[in-house]
Amino acid sequence: MIKTCVSTYSFGWLRDESQLGIYGVIDKAVEMGFDGIEFVDGGAVTLENAPKIKKYCEDAGIALVNLCVGADFATEDREKQKEEIRKAKENVDLAAALGVPMMRHDAGYGPFRRKYNTGFDSALPYMAQAIREVTEYAQERGVRTLTENHGFFSQDAARVEKLINAVGHPNFGALVDIGNFMCADEDPTRSVGLMAPYAYHVHCKDFYWKSGMDIAPGDGWFQTRAGNYLRGAVVGFGAAKAAQSMQTLQRSGYDGYYSIEFEGGEDPLWGIQISLANLKRFLSGQENEK
Repeated sequence: MIKTCVSTYSFGWLRDESQLGIYGVIDKAVEMGFDGIEFVDGGAVTLENAPKIKKYCEDAGIALVNLCVGADFATEDREKQKEEIRKAKENVDLAAALGVPMMRHDAGYGPFRRKYNTGFDSALPYMAQAIREVTEYAQERGVRTLTENHGFFSQDAARVEKLINAVGHPNFGALVDIGNFMCADEDPTRSVGLMAPYAYHVHCKDFYWKSGMDIAPGDGWFQTRAGNYLRGAVVGFGAAKAAQSMQTLQRSGYDGYYSIEFEGGEDPLWGIQISLANLKRFLSGQENEK
């Protein structure tokens, strides 16, 4: 059974209260036929209104799947790390109040430059120790914590795998973002193949790609770690080879949600709807059909 989900992030400017707002976004997700919805921290999702959002989703018949939050544990400054752990635990409390079974937090952004002994392997023990403390706290509250291939520093599949194994806790796993591997200039299909056994949640994202040797394409594009250019795309329109990656996840035995995370420049509702149609087509093995 294909379980579809959408991130509130996909709705872009429509999340504003002057547009759909959080409850309008939930209504749209239901109307489009999604099985589940996930949330990003900040804005309309707070500890105070989490119970109301939870009940609204339950009444609407859509599953609450995940909460995505920021975090930066890549520091040996114990006081800074304590603060990051404190904030992460507060977000665990938010996830528990919201009723989602999972919370994705970032691992670290690697802010250090041109200094000895500040690479990923050096930061790994500090990140792993902090993340283990957070996931132990989360387990007591019925929330699984996840790391995503996100933020350049912890984006390569090999680095994410190394982090998960360094944490070494059964309550901690991966949110595999199909498109985000391109930010680290990796072939998404190879990276998804490596990460599939660790996946508890999946983001279906796509990007248009241009070589860094080309003239800068202008607004709406950003650069990868190696200087190539990416722009958000409808799932299936870009270079992430989404169909192959999704089928790899299926073959690995992954049976969780496939969540649309659309960040293209087109109208969000159009982009989400086409992405959903393609997601279902790819997962049903009908990727060559219109």
